[in-house]
Amino acid sequence: MEFNPALSNIMLVDVNSCFATIEQQANPLLRGKPVAVAAFTSPSGCILAASIEAKKLGIKTGMRVREGREICRGLTVLSPDPWKYRNVHLALRKIISDYTDDFAPKSIDEFVLNLESCPVLRLKNIWDVALEIKERIKKEIGEWITVSIGIAPNRYLAKVAAGLHKPDGLTEINKDNFLDVYSRLKLTDLTGIKSRSAIRLNGVGILDVLDFYNAPLWRLKAAFHSITSRYWYTRLRGYEVDNIEFGRRSYGNSVAIGIDISTAAEIIPILSNLVEKTGARMRSAGYKAMGVHLTIVYKNGSFWHQGRLVGGTLFDSRDILKEGLKLLYKSPFSGSVGNIAVSVFDLIKSDDLQLNFFEDVEKKKSLVNVVDWVNGRFGSFVVKPGRMLFGKQKVLDRIAFGGVKELAEFTFRD
Repeated sequence: MEFNPALSNIMLVDVNSCFATIEQQANPLLRGKPVAVAAFTSPSGCILAASIEAKKLGIKTGMRVREGREICRGLTVLSPDPWKYRNVHLALRKIISDYTDDFAPKSIDEFVLNLESCPVLRLKNIWDVALEIKERIKKEIGEWITVSIGIAPNRYLAKVAAGLHKPDGLTEINKDNFLDVYSRLKLTDLTGIKSRSAIRLNGVGILDVLDFYNAPLWRLKAAFHSITSRYWYTRLRGYEVDNIEFGRRSYGNSVAIGIDISTAAEIIPILSNLVEKTGARMRSAGYKAMGVHLTIVYKNGSFWHQGRLVGGTLFDSRDILKEGLKLLYKSPFSGSVGNIAVSVFDLIKSDDLQLNFFEDVEKKKSLVNVVDWVNGRFGSFVVKPGRMLFGKQKVLDRIAFGGVKELAEFTFRD
């Protein structure tokens, strides 16, 4: 199979250093300075986003605040402001909708556009559209906000292209330049190829991206032992096979505990909050789960974790919590809790509901959908279980994407 000869009609728009850049846009005094947005501003807090200036110094997402300040003593560390980020997402969505209705947000800072049937392409080429979107973002959303844009004949290569010349890049991968682009990439430069996958490929003689592209399908099958081999064979040739969601096997949330708690009564409201967030994210993506996993890290350095398959599918947060509580009561409660994490796994995409003699599953689904709609329209947890009210520690809204899709849908209907 040769590389896709079609014109590049797929565009991926990625906001550079999203949370930190939005904070700099909101406060001009922060512009040009190293800034980090962290889950907590205390030394052990985890950095969620680093500004372009901070990244140049080596400060990265996932670092602790203390590590960031060891690199740069003048680092400004801010708590997240999710609604600020959601507003930018909605404004960006509005600009994009002027060009095509065929687009999808992949996260709060990333959109994929299919411009194949876009009327504006009859008057200008896709590069002109990309430059126009960049300019409109600066004029209509904020002069400090930049985006990197990738263009390609499929979504995967558009994602790769967007990451090649950050920040504020504009790059195309097509039939004329793909060999040149591939020759300058390492395997791990490809979205979805981590070190373990690279080792697998190395084991069958594939050492770089050009080798990857040129490898026959039988060699890829020897590396991956699954249909993944055909996916990679197709992606790298510019054809569409997926939605750029690699290995989504679970959804979860965690929280660092800033107060002293050690009993089930103190843990349950926090666990409930985490489960509500996890369930909403899972349902928004169209998944149901077949398993639940709970992890508790204690302040004395020990930790405990356990997961269980439930023998059916879970979509209601209340049912996820029931399974989480079964796990919780198996934990050792061995001191003050430092971190709690809950996740759902063995995800499936299916509209079929398992019948139950003891409850009306369709009625339950309708109720869950209504609650999700209300929370999406009017704000997270406008409707919430009463047990969430009694926690000593609030689980803050750290990740800003939840509810954006639903909120945007109804915002633009008004």
